[in-house]
Amino acid sequence: VQLLEDDLEKTDERLNQATTKLNEASQAADESERVRKLMETRLNHDSDKVELLERQLREAKELAAESDRKFEEDFYFQQRKSLEARSLSDDERIATLEKQLAEAQIIAEDADRRYDEVARRLAIMEVDLERAEDRAEAAEAKILELEEELKVVGNNMKSLEVSEQEAIQREESYEEQIRDLSARLKDAEQRADLAERTMAKLQKEVDRLEDELLAEKEKYKNISEELDQTLNELQGY
Repeated sequence: VQLLEDDLEKTDERLNQATTKLNEASQAADESERVRKLMETRLNHDSDKVELLERQLREAKELAAESDRKFEEDFYFQQRKSLEARSLSDDERIATLEKQLAEAQIIAEDADRRYDEVARRLAIMEVDLERAEDRAEAAEAKILELEEELKVVGNNMKSLEVSEQEAIQREESYEEQIRDLSARLKDAEQRADLAERTMAKLQKEVDRLEDELLAEKEKYKNISEELDQTLNELQGY
């Protein structure tokens, strides 16, 4: 009987140890499940951030392209209007000069009747000289205007080049952020895989402990039955 009681105490002790291990394994499994859910949440958050950055990058590229297109349209439209206005002004000035020339010719014809041939030729030469000087001054003024316009165009081109360089730098920055987020996403996936493997191992250990617990319970049941039988036999004596 003492031997059976000792076996029973040892069995109870092993049962308690198995129960403790089972509780520890259950806690570890709960912790692994918590870690897995946390990893899933972080993974979903990182995926949303990647999608947001990609959408912002596309919108930035579209906005830059639209701004460049509008700038070119406005620039060429203003240049065309300016050239048309100057062309109209030149036509009016030519018409005025032609009218003045006609009047001068009438005066010259009238002077022919009053002055000799030398005086008439001198008047014509003076008129021609004046026209040439006017045209030379107009040409010089137009050259100055064209040079100024060329400077404006050059400054605008430089501004566009700077804007393009800034857009390229922003694009490179977005690409670097995307690469960083991709690396973090890959790391999160690897950690999630590791957590799943750890959970599988813990589940396997829990199953093994449960099997041992069932075996110990069965053994305890058999020992209890043998103990009851022995006690009954002793009472029969």
